[in-house]
Amino acid sequence: MIINTNMIMPTTLRIAALFAACWLTLPASAADRPPVLPDTMAQRLMACTACHAKKDVNDQYFPRISGKPAGYLYNQLVNFREGRRQFPLMTYMVDHMSDAYLREIADYFASQHLPSPPSQPSDASAAVLERGRVLATKGDAALKVPACVACHGDKLTGVAPAVPGLLGLPRDYINAQFGAWRNQTRHALAPDCMADITRSLSLADVNAVSSWLGLQPLPPDPRPADSMAKPLPLACGSVP
Repeated sequence: MIINTNMIMPTTLRIAALFAACWLTLPASAADRPPVLPDTMAQRLMACTACHAKKDVNDQYFPRISGKPAGYLYNQLVNFREGRRQFPLMTYMVDHMSDAYLREIADYFASQHLPSPPSQPSDASAAVLERGRVLATKGDAALKVPACVACHGDKLTGVAPAVPGLLGLPRDYINAQFGAWRNQTRHALAPDCMADITRSLSLADVNAVSSWLGLQPLPPDPRPADSMAKPLPLACGSVP
């Protein structure tokens, strides 16, 4: 028997086309579907945690923000949005965000508690470290500079709702922030108490404070104090 291939080929092509059309209408397998991400704050804020939540290192310029007082975190987010603090990446991220959403972000990070970072080694001399200790715990009346503990808490871990802790911050970060206040590229709500303090401190004093703070381990309970033990020694616009 002689088979007419001219008749078979069109039929074969039509059947193949039919199978292809059916295949295209089938639901994609789980492996082919794009992943559905959970709508959680943890997922939304992965861009933040990439810099601010490194568990195994204490980054020089990106401090951990977990466990900081919510009011402080909110103030800083607003400061970046309003231009009182200068860092293009942060400004770009929060520029379009509402006050309500910034408060959600602040509350989320305030509720997180990463393991404490290790203290940082220092090659500062004993005299420099002693000067840093005195400034942090006693202040300098001649310079009209209050002790760090007078505002940032007896344990230097901050005070709710708006005063940040100082222990656990990278030494270079602390120096950079003093530099920003000195160069007037960082501001807070008036009266800007840290700007006033910075103007009274020499660069050597700033180095002494940051070196001493960097060496101090965090206490077993690093949470901020619930309230101020005493009135603030000077007016700060960011603190209720």
